[in-house]
Amino acid sequence: MSQRAEHEITHGVFLARHNAEEIWGWSTPAGKLRAARRGSLIANGAGLRPGKRILEIGCGTGLFTERFAASGATMVAVDISADLLDQARRRGLPSPQVTFLEKRFEDCDVEGPFDGVIGSSILHHLDLAAAMARIFTLLNAGGVISFAEPNMLNPQILAQKNVPLLKRLLGDSPDETAIIRWRFARLLANLGFQQISITPFDWLHPATPRSLIPAVRDMGRCLEGMPIAREFAGSVYIRARKPAPAGSPVVTSERVSP
Repeated sequence: MSQRAEHEITHGVFLARHNAEEIWGWSTPAGKLRAARRGSLIANGAGLRPGKRILEIGCGTGLFTERFAASGATMVAVDISADLLDQARRRGLPSPQVTFLEKRFEDCDVEGPFDGVIGSSILHHLDLAAAMARIFTLLNAGGVISFAEPNMLNPQILAQKNVPLLKRLLGDSPDETAIIRWRFARLLANLGFQQISITPFDWLHPATPRSLIPAVRDMGRCLEGMPIAREFAGSVYIRARKPAPAGSPVVTSERVSP
């Protein structure tokens, strides 16, 4: 097992003992709104619905798995942490619609192909080149990826992911980083993905007081539409497609607008 994987397992124990969703910022009033928006972006971008077979990477406590499963899609949800998976299983999601696997994604033996591979704030924990190559092989022709990840150009994220003391204080694992969108787009293109879209979004901080949420959310939507300012948003939404053979019909999901 790699040192990175060992770090993630140890970090999973820490998260499970200290309220993972609070550390991740999903349990505050603003955090709950962020989670709802992010879950909708990922689900809509992947076209989740009954009849779709979907792989979720880094399901953690199952917070987003539960949202995704409500679509009726059949899901395999993978995480490296046994402790976080215990919490996910306690949600009582329907089996066999949802199957949980305790695996390191980059070398797990999950059986494809899948119509979509999805996740929230997970790719930045992985060896990106190896993980995306693995995802490409697991997708059906015409299958899509749909992810939301932290944006390295956001000032807080930039500091948090690069200053070891801040990483520890804010509950990050030692090896996690964040996404620089043009570099990631180049990686996807080199692997053969098409219709690549990486969109900065999300200015609503989890610590935003309830009374300020409407104003901050409105301001954030304006900033997301401004070509330079939007680059510093807190997250990026990632969507791309594996090419289908020439002449094959491809169902395109409705355009997602963060």
